[in-house]
Amino acid sequence: MGLEVDHAFVQAPEHRPKPTISEAGGIPLVDLSASDLPALAAAVGAACRDWGFFQVVNHGVPRELTERLAGVERDFFALPKEEKRKVKRDEVNPLGYYDTEHTKNVRDWKEVFDFVVVEPSDDLPLDGDGSLVLKNKWPQHPPGFKEACKEYAKGVEELAFKLLELIAISLDLPTKRLHGFFADQTSFIRFNYYPPCPYPDLALGVGRHKDAGALTILYQDDVGGLDVKRKPDGEWARVKPIPNSFIINVGDIIQVWSNDRYESAEHRVSVNSERERFSIPYFFNPASNVMVKPLEELVDDERPARYEEYNWGNFFKTRKDSNFKKLEVENIQISHFKKA
Repeated sequence: MGLEVDHAFVQAPEHRPKPTISEAGGIPLVDLSASDLPALAAAVGAACRDWGFFQVVNHGVPRELTERLAGVERDFFALPKEEKRKVKRDEVNPLGYYDTEHTKNVRDWKEVFDFVVVEPSDDLPLDGDGSLVLKNKWPQHPPGFKEACKEYAKGVEELAFKLLELIAISLDLPTKRLHGFFADQTSFIRFNYYPPCPYPDLALGVGRHKDAGALTILYQDDVGGLDVKRKPDGEWARVKPIPNSFIINVGDIIQVWSNDRYESAEHRVSVNSERERFSIPYFFNPASNVMVKPLEELVDDERPARYEEYNWGNFFKTRKDSNFKKLEVENIQISHFKKA
């Protein structure tokens, strides 16, 4: 290859991307402008059950909002490194700029910037000892950065609650059954920048993982690179970007709430040796004090609860801490709360 590879980026042989990958044909595409609510909910439910992800169009988020945010994202990552590091995250506060994130203890080929949608007025106490610090670190440049972020957050939050209602209906639950969990939400938005990578056969932009929250609403540019593990063959497939659409990932919390009726989607991000890539995921997360467990309406004698309950704030902090530096143990997963 002629290049010395930093071992921190190298995936284990069984997790390295193949030279070619098939396109993920048949991915559910949901038109949210449809007026038949039961049919719309049924389509979303089927996608959550069979795929763990889907794409949405006519979603209500103005295109100009997304394009404006994508513009300030590109401008931010184009800044000199020393300027970006003025808003660098630290071991206490997981928000801001970061360029050495790990997924499953392998370093990702990317730079990120994170900000919460609703900034708490104080540190959030956790179940047990400690607290969760979520303080936004806004850069001075580029101009209009903070304003674009806040305006986009409002639009995508409305979409998140609409999807939450459709999922509730698909599970035969009251429309707003899940809303209360998000009264003091810990949702955040991430800017992802993936520079061109000289060894795409060894590294990944983001290693294989499942999203820990309830839902992820993802914008990706036209370069693409999102790979999803298909059911039931377990093969990786590339998700082709559709203009003015969002990719929706079912997160671990929905899997637990639904008592395994719906399953979160395992996914990863491949790198490109020639082109840089940008994406913007919105992670829809509940309040830090929420105890996550199967919903009582979805538990009975024939289908008992499959998970022990866990505190979201503790889970979230532990997961973020494991992304901050390489650990010698597996980072926390919902499988650790799975009942025998």
